[in-house]
Amino acid sequence: MSDNNSRGDHTVLPTQVGDDRSVFDRFATVVADRVSQAWFFTGCALIVVLWAPTILLTDLDTWQLIINTVTTVITFLLVALLQNTQRRADAAVQQKLNAIADGLADLMQAVGTDNPELQQDRRELLAAVGLEYREGAD
Repeated sequence: MSDNNSRGDHTVLPTQVGDDRSVFDRFATVVADRVSQAWFFTGCALIVVLWAPTILLTDLDTWQLIINTVTTVITFLLVALLQNTQRRADAAVQQKLNAIADGLADLMQAVGTDNPELQQDRRELLAAVGLEYREGAD
């Protein structure tokens, strides 16, 4: 493979990624890790089971309002946190795919000097994954 820096591109490899995430990103990651475990679901189910008999202590409207409000607020917050972690996971996967495509294009460049069809395939690969801006005058 050719040296990425000699072409002026700034591909960040997974081994070069540091933990420079914001406090919110780190918090969202911790929350996502916790809420995706079985104990969290079990705890939520237990809360509903404990809440159900409280209908005997309040009227129906208050009883429904409590559970609806609590679940709506928790759902709203969790969706925001989980969307943050999903967005970052998608970006990481895209970076990895770009690195693979870039490496494959470099290999095709090195092997395909005598094969014009391979050079065309290389250009199509780069265009398909959006890496054509990294190419010099091809």
